[in-house]
Amino acid sequence: MNKTRVLITRSPHQASALADQLRALGADPILIPTIELADPTTFAPLDAALAHLDRFHWLLFTSANAVEAFARRLARLSEDQVPTARDNQVPQGFSLGSHRPLRNEGGNVRLQPDISTPGFSLPPNLRIAAIGSATARAIEAANLPVHLLPEQAIAESLAEALLPQALQPDGTPTRFLLLRAETAREHLPDTLRAAGADVTIAPVYSNVVPFDSITAIRNLFSTPDYWPAAITFTSSSTATNLLALLEASGLSLPQEIQRISIGPITSQTLRDLNLPPHAEAAEPSLPSLVAEVVKALGLSNHP
Repeated sequence: MNKTRVLITRSPHQASALADQLRALGADPILIPTIELADPTTFAPLDAALAHLDRFHWLLFTSANAVEAFARRLARLSEDQVPTARDNQVPQGFSLGSHRPLRNEGGNVRLQPDISTPGFSLPPNLRIAAIGSATARAIEAANLPVHLLPEQAIAESLAEALLPQALQPDGTPTRFLLLRAETAREHLPDTLRAAGADVTIAPVYSNVVPFDSITAIRNLFSTPDYWPAAITFTSSSTATNLLALLEASGLSLPQEIQRISIGPITSQTLRDLNLPPHAEAAEPSLPSLVAEVVKALGLSNHP
């Protein structure tokens, strides 16, 4: 086992920031993605919602990935003009040609709306909530406003922050459009619906197992000499998918390797898999996760 090697299981476009921080502190990051982002099974719920965006009071984003996927879909509608305005599928408040797909530093297509263009505007009653600071930054990168940010980047905190908004002043249900992964926890929509809100769920992406990683996982865990000293888990999917990749390789996760979780939801998933975390970040953020890796491996706190 190499005492400075850290396995990073994030998707490729998100792994570099974590790797750079760890490398600066003396770690040897190993990047093997256990999740890969793909289109949802169908865009029908999203397209139906976008056709009548002015009917909603709130847009809810539960990850930066959801923001980027939402942006890609809007860019596709603008660039391809499919479905067309005649089909009543152009989002209310958006005009074709107002958006252009750009690429950020990670090479990912993102939306860059021109808010100075008369054809571009959000419906006047539409507000936007982000689950955490990373999601908020992705929203702001799209030149869209963030009206609500909870204290903690977890569904429970977002649900609590939104509960006062569950009903309109006249007592009618607030209409929320929740943009998220195809498979996700139901705490947020269930909580809001129980309070009387109307929640529409529109999957904008799915998390899939990147089976191209099987060979890399098999090589990494084939002998103790190659094992990393720690593994970072940044979502429940990174945990479940790593086990799927190990199983496909005919291997199991060595108990000696430190399991370091980004937050309570990921930690609970690890416990459910009978792999409780050795450490959990103080808050669900990359700096806190890095701090736990530094403590677990005894790395330097300075580059």
